[in-house]
Amino acid sequence: MPPTSSTLAQLWAKADRPAVRAFFLSITALAVALLLAVYSGAAAELGNISLAASSALFALAIAGWVAVTLVPTLAKRTPLRWIGQRVEYKISRAGWLYFGATLLVALAALNTGNNLLFLILSCLVSVILMSGILSSISLAGVALHIGLPEHIFAGQTVRANVEVINGKLTLPSFALRVEAVVPKNSSAAALLETPVFFAYIPREQSMKQSVPVTFLKRGLHVQDTFRIVTRFPFGFLQKSRRVALKSEALVYPSVESDSQLSEIFPGIEGSIESYHKGRGQDLHTLREYVPTDSASHVHWKASARAGSLMVREFAREDDFRVLLVLDPHPGDSPLPSGATTAMSGTPSLPVQAGETKNLSWPNERFERAVTTCAGIAWHFYERNAFLQFRSAGIETSLAPAEENIFAILRHLASAHPEPTEAQDALLQDLAASPDLFKVIVTSRPRGTIPAELWHSSYVIFLESLEEIR
Repeated sequence: MPPTSSTLAQLWAKADRPAVRAFFLSITALAVALLLAVYSGAAAELGNISLAASSALFALAIAGWVAVTLVPTLAKRTPLRWIGQRVEYKISRAGWLYFGATLLVALAALNTGNNLLFLILSCLVSVILMSGILSSISLAGVALHIGLPEHIFAGQTVRANVEVINGKLTLPSFALRVEAVVPKNSSAAALLETPVFFAYIPREQSMKQSVPVTFLKRGLHVQDTFRIVTRFPFGFLQKSRRVALKSEALVYPSVESDSQLSEIFPGIEGSIESYHKGRGQDLHTLREYVPTDSASHVHWKASARAGSLMVREFAREDDFRVLLVLDPHPGDSPLPSGATTAMSGTPSLPVQAGETKNLSWPNERFERAVTTCAGIAWHFYERNAFLQFRSAGIETSLAPAEENIFAILRHLASAHPEPTEAQDALLQDLAASPDLFKVIVTSRPRGTIPAELWHSSYVIFLESLEEIR
């Protein structure tokens, strides 16, 4: 089938057939009314007043019938989405030069009356009109889609998919640029740091590009508006259309292990092993001796009772069972000299009712506590440990770390300091549960953790990390 026939078939398949019938019926009726009006004028010139009057009245009746019955039907079925599309215009430097040259030619043509200058002027004006029409066609019928990875970590570069879809049935789009719209007074970074350019998008097809994106801060990053820009075909006029497309990215804290975390991991694992041995949980079961067993594993008392050699079977050394705790204490880090009172580019975090969202320097210590907690959770995830997490308002079940690591990271992405009552309630609940070894990350000063927690916990003070730093 030829391309033209295929396009017509697609148009007819997508067409609103009752509206098409009403359109052609109205065109036919108005054509008949026009012929009757012309005939009425001719009859009046010939002196046949009665025939002219009846023809004119009949033409008016047909026109009135079309206006009353068919026009409302067509108006209801006419899409008027283009009226709500706001198109922004900006004249480029080349455009100002071209418009200036056109104005000079127009003044010369008016002063001299030279037909050649008028011909040149008409060509210049037609180029301007053609540029506006072609750029509007290229910008129309275009949709946008932004795809982000499911898991994003602060400070790591990920790939975002920017897809532009050309929904026009007959015409392609040329020279489109996609960029993020950021308010002038906003300190947040744009989702797309650099614009993405699409040279050619065929009709009823889409083009996709993968671009690098880096989020420096944890939290929920939201981009509400994007802009599609074109300077096609001559670059005299830049047209842009805003697209309301809400893109959200929940950015986890960084889990990269720095030198400070690498120094505390041996201490954590040693404390876990000592705690398990002290509670006698390293023994898994007793079984009969086989020749390949070591004599040091023989349990002599059990062997004497059983009348045969019995050996001890130990649990796996990497079978860690840990309760990771983030203390929601804000910390009291002093404001460094020369620092501003607010950190620019910090993402928005959820705030409870009655509290004030404060991401100033006094909470910088809490931010380090969150990052440290995320790094420890990721370490246990790589060790295939059994991990449980607790903080104010959240408690996960004890499970393999691969099952709940991203639930933990999602909470850490939006964690914020809690009131003193919630902090104290959390520590009291932990002291009442000594059965599981706890790793507590806190920005409190030393000497403020209840003594009941020390025998079953490993407490990481931010002060200690700062001393290591």
